[in-house]
Amino acid sequence: MVNKRELQKETTRKRLLSTALDLFQSKGYVATTIDDIAVAAASTRVTFYAHFPSRRDIMLSLIDELNQILERGASDTGRSTASALVDAVRAGTADAIGPWLRTQAGRWPAIKPYLLSAAEAAAVDDEIRVVYENWADEVIADIADGLTAAGRYAPETHHMRGELAFGMLDRTAQHWMHHAWDIDTGPELGVLTEAWVKILGDGDAIAPS
Repeated sequence: MVNKRELQKETTRKRLLSTALDLFQSKGYVATTIDDIAVAAASTRVTFYAHFPSRRDIMLSLIDELNQILERGASDTGRSTASALVDAVRAGTADAIGPWLRTQAGRWPAIKPYLLSAAEAAAVDDEIRVVYENWADEVIADIADGLTAAGRYAPETHHMRGELAFGMLDRTAQHWMHHAWDIDTGPELGVLTEAWVKILGDGDAIAPS
């Protein structure tokens, strides 16, 4: 059973995380200081350091939160994985891939501040850049695992197909984050589904309109 002190510590930690995310979004990662976070969270520098050794560490914790939102859990190899993505790629049809992509698009409003903040932090901090790039590689690995499970295409092409599919998804997400087109009525997700089916599926199935 969690005691009152432990509950208070976790509450403070979550408040620092949410405050940092808000500030990274409004001021930018580079311009936000530890003092900014502590003051905005109605806390102190000492309390901040009791939970996070540095600004970098709070950003890394936010990337962990991003994985939770995206339902990426730990795999046997130690990397994060999303079984729903592996299953959709293994099926390789528009009926499987389309709903998975639409589910991810539904999460874009929630993950937008995480992704934009992480991208800015990665541009100025090598350790965060490595973590950010590894996170992308883990998604690509899931796509390759789905192709391997399906026995589709030459194994040596699986990673490259994953790179292409992830690149298209990331570009579509970034486009939405900067232009906010209507996910439900716009043609973008249908086109993205068609492209994924072409490079990951049997290449014949067409995404539903």
